[in-house]
Formats: sequence, C-alpha cells, structure tokens
Amino acid sequence: MPRTVGGMSNLPFGFGMSDPDNGGENDPARGGSGQPGSGGSGNPADAFNQLGQMLSQLGQMLSQAGNTSGPVNYDLAKQIAVQRLGSSSTNVDEAAVRDAAHLAELWLDAATILPAGATTTKAWTAKDWVENTLPTWQRLCDPVAQQVSSAWMSALPEEAKQQAGPLLSMLGQMGGMAYGSQLGNALAQLAGEVLTSTDVGLPLGPDATAALLPANIEQFTEGLERPASEVMVFLAAREAAHQRLFAHVPWLRQRLLATVEEFASGIRVDTSALEQLASQVDPSNPASIEQAMQSGMLEPETTEEQKAALKRLETLLALVEGWVDVVVADAVSDRLPGADALRETLRRRRASGGPAEQTFATLVGLELRPRRLRAASSLWRLVGDQHGNATRDGVWAHPDLIPTAEDLDDPMAFAERLGASQVTSEEYAAELDDPIAALERTRRQEEEAATASDDDSSATVEDVGATDEDTTESSGDSEDSGNSGNSGNSEDDDGGDSSASGERA
Repeated sequence: MPRTVGGMSNLPFGFGMSDPDNGGENDPARGGSGQPGSGGSGNPADAFNQLGQMLSQLGQMLSQAGNTSGPVNYDLAKQIAVQRLGSSSTNVDEAAVRDAAHLAELWLDAATILPAGATTTKAWTAKDWVENTLPTWQRLCDPVAQQVSSAWMSALPEEAKQQAGPLLSMLGQMGGMAYGSQLGNALAQLAGEVLTSTDVGLPLGPDATAALLPANIEQFTEGLERPASEVMVFLAAREAAHQRLFAHVPWLRQRLLATVEEFASGIRVDTSALEQLASQVDPSNPASIEQAMQSGMLEPETTEEQKAALKRLETLLALVEGWVDVVVADAVSDRLPGADALRETLRRRRASGGPAEQTFATLVGLELRPRRLRAASSLWRLVGDQHGNATRDGVWAHPDLIPTAEDLDDPMAFAERLGASQVTSEEYAAELDDPIAALERTRRQEEEAATASDDDSSATVEDVGATDEDTTESSGDSEDSGNSGNSGNSEDDDGGDSSASGERA
C-alpha cells in the first residue's frame, strides 16, 4: 500500500520515488521487492539510471496529461474527476425526471410571469455533470489561475529567468497540471453531491437545458421522511425556476460570470512568500507543488476592488436564490405537503458551507455568504405581496433596477420606491424581452416628472401675471374715478365762475 501524505499518494502522476521506510519498495534499482539490487547506492550509474527513469516518466506524464495552452490543464482535471467517479451509478430514470419537470413547469406558470426557459430536460449522471459543466468552470478558474501564474513569473528576478530558460515553460506546465489536479478532485466531489445543474446558484450547464441527477437525489432523499417523487418534483421546480430566470434575463448569466472575472483580475500575490515556497518545493515531485498551492502560502491579498466585486457577487447570487425560493414556494406550497420542510432543508444545506462554497473558496478564492439568502427572500416576498408578481419579476428587466446590498438591509424602502411607478404586466413582459424598454420607461417617467414640474412653474407664473393684471386694472379704475371727480369739480368751478360773472354783470 503506497504511503500517503496529506491525503495524496506518494505515487502521483506515475512517479515512483524511493522510500527508505519501506525498504526500497518503489525503488526501480531494487526491483521493487524491498531487497537490494545488483547496484548499490554508492554506484554512480544507479543514480544516472534513476535520473533517466524520472525524466522519462516526466515526459510521459506531460504527454499523457494532454496539451493545454492555458494556466490550467483541464484535460487532466477531467481525467481525474472521471476516474474518481468510475464507480458512480449510470442508471437513471429519465421518464421520472421528465414527468417531474413537466409538472413543475405547469405549477410555475401561475407563480411568475416569466415563461418556461428550458427546452430540454436531462437526467445526468455524475460524469455527465462534469462533462457538461467543465466549459463554465474553465471560464471561472482561468482568470484566477492566470493571475497567480503571472505573479509567479513576475516575482522571479531577471537573472533567474535567464538562467532558467526553457525550464520556465515546463514549470508553468507543471503548475497547470497541479491546478488541474486540484480542480479534478474538487469537481469529482461536487459531482457526487449536486442535485441539479444550477444547484450552486450559477448557470453551469448548457443554455436552455434543465438537468437533474437522480442518483444524488436518491441519496439526498434518504432520511428526509418524504416520498421520493415529492422531493423530485420540488427539486425540478427549483431547476425550472432557475432556467426561467437565466433564459429570460439575458444580462444575468454574463453579469454573474463577469463579476467572478473582475474579482480575479484584482488578485495580488505576496511575493515574499515565494522565498519560503522555494525551500519547500521539490521540482522533481509535482506533488510538492500541489501541496504548496493547498498550504495557503500563496493566498492572494484582498484589495478594495475585490471586496467591492465580492459584495456585488454575493448580493446578486442571494437575489437569484431568494427569487427562486419565493417563486417555488408560491408554486408548490399548496400542492406538496412537505414543501416547507424541503425549503428549510435546502436553505440550511446552503448555509452550512456546502460543496459550492468550499469549491469557490478553493478554486476561485471566493467565500460566498448564503446568509443573505433569507434577506433576499424577504425582499422578494414583500415586493410580491405589495405590488404583485408582475412588478416583482419586472425588476429583472435591467441590472440598474435590481436591489442593492443596502436594499437587502431595508427592503421596505425598496418596495416603496417601486410603488411610486406602477406599470402593467404586459409592459413588464415586454421589458424582460427588451431591456432597453426598461430604460425607456425610466426616461419617460423622468421626462414626465420634469414636464409636470415645468407646468407647475408655468402655472405659478401665470397666476402671478394674472394678479399683476388685476392690480393694473384696479389702478386704472381708480385713476378713472379720480379723473371723473376732478372733471366734476372743474365743471362746478366753471359754473361758479359763470355765476359770478353774471352777478357782476
């Protein structure tokens, strides 16, 4: 039995290193039997033979691992994951999955204005999950691995780079293999635990494809004291709700994955740790490289930009999971007796640091916080109760309309802002198909508000003008009255003068 170090065999990638504790069991010079061979340890020829065998094994390892030009060897990752899942069940009940998905879609139609998003429903094995989600994992892992690899190279002095020469490319290839090995083991663990293609909250599978893993669901059902068919329908409803959201909110998939890439682009590695790493890594043993990556010596430093990106990603994932949680509850609570218990079970499964959180922390460097799920569920519930499902679902029309982390802290204020502008469900549905319509509606509302403000100002000016006119007219009337009085007085004076003249005459 090969000795293990840190959960890893001492025969990684086909190497057979000498081990003094087992009497040379793995020593080619001793025939692998533990007995001294024809060549003693002091014979220089034996040392050269061992070196030649090691280099031969290294070349075979590099050729068998597949060709890759990126920072991660995904061929190796797939090989390791598939090998670890070799004994997994391959028998799936596709008919039961299709029936559960069809029933779930019918129930969801009354709970959301978003139409069905999946055009195909699949029953996956664990191996199917690895093969179908690997392209998305490649997009998630590449930015992080590229930044770490660049940090390794940039930290080396120029003199060391020149001396290393072609060994740098080999070192990069070995680093890609070490990361690929780590990814393969993580994917194998995930594949044995996930229940659906969207179980981690991200759109990992192909577009418009709903997928459930019956073998994993069967294991999950054990101990729940609920019928297997009921659990299947509940999980099918969650998968269908995710697919509706990702299919009819076109910006969502890109925003989620781009936020992970944004986080990775800000990675900064403490180069001082490279000196300590150099003393612990054995270039002839790829296992030491993988152990160094897992030790945390190259743990990236979190910058302010990364903290902001992480906060946005956590909020967006919480909003997705919260919306699915509320919509599925509305669709199945009156139809499945154990819906509330299943809902709480899945909430706790996410909050307890499930496979998604652990894999993200290990491979992508992101530690998700599922605790925001309950806050997001409360917000979507409040919006739906106050303004209806059309208003709730219409918030997804454009990324500028979705709640922020501050809105999760104060959902009442967000609901009140939504209540200030009500539109019909037809308008919301149109905006979901055309996100520009949401911005056009917002622009029209702003223009109408500005026009109303101008009208109020104009009305005030007219009122002031009317008041001035009334004042002017009143002044004119007063002047006319004064002039009339003066005329009368003049006539009286003239008359008086005439009388006086007559008397004098």
